[in-house]
Order: sequence, then C-alpha cells, then structure tokens
Amino acid sequence: MKLHELSPAEGSKKSVKRIGRGHGSGWGKTSGKGHKGQKARSGKGMRVGFEGGQMPLQRRIPKRGFNNIFAKKVVAVNVGTLNKFEDGAVVDIAALTEKGIVKNSFDSVKILSNGTITKKLTVKASAFSEGAKAKIEAAGGKIEVI
Repeated sequence: MKLHELSPAEGSKKSVKRIGRGHGSGWGKTSGKGHKGQKARSGKGMRVGFEGGQMPLQRRIPKRGFNNIFAKKVVAVNVGTLNKFEDGAVVDIAALTEKGIVKNSFDSVKILSNGTITKKLTVKASAFSEGAKAKIEAAGGKIEVI
C-alpha cells in the first residue's frame, strides 16, 4: 500500500449541507427555516426551556426535599462478607477495595453485624456496630478504629 492509495472508510466522510445556495440544491429560498416567525429570523432565537411564554416545565414541577452537599458517604460492609479473606489477614480499606467489596467513591467504611464470621481477622475501619464488634472478637479477631 502506498500513500496515494489511502482513502477514508466508506461513509465516514460527509459533505457539509450548504444552505441558501439556490432552489436546485433543495435548501434554497427559505433555507429550511419555513416562512416567517421567530425561528426564521437571524440572531439568538429562544433560550433553552422556553415554551413561548407558557410557564416552563422546570418551574411547573414542585420542588421537594433537600440535598445536603456536606453529607458524608458511609459504605456499610456486613461481617458475613469478611469471610472472603484468609484466616489471620488484616482487613483495611485497601484490602476491601482490592477484593471488590467496596468501590472508591466513599468517605468512610462501617462494619455491620449481618451474617456470621468464622475467620480470625484484624479489621481496620472507620466505625463498627456493637454486634459487629462482638462477632469479630468472638471469632478471635481484633478491631481497630481508624
């Protein structure tokens, strides 16, 4: 293959629509804008969401609730899911993300008591429920609040 033999893929190149270039082109006279009216004129046109003076949808819908921009996202991890780790392992946030138990977008991790734990683990997390503490320590593990 030589440089002069190269050509773009079939259908990837499309010629620009040249409006206002005579009636033979199909886009002459009114150039696809119809007859008169606000949308036929040159200039800005209408803003996004404008409904011709009717009360726009974004103002007709009632506002509800409150979005706290300072809220902390706490990820809950059940004690039962910690059985994925080997006996004697140190379970921290890095280990939880590596195993795919938690995703990256969070502020803290709390361990909850749902399920049973059979392995002796050292668990490091932001918070623990009372039941989770009891279950981890009953299995011979340790907890550390970070």
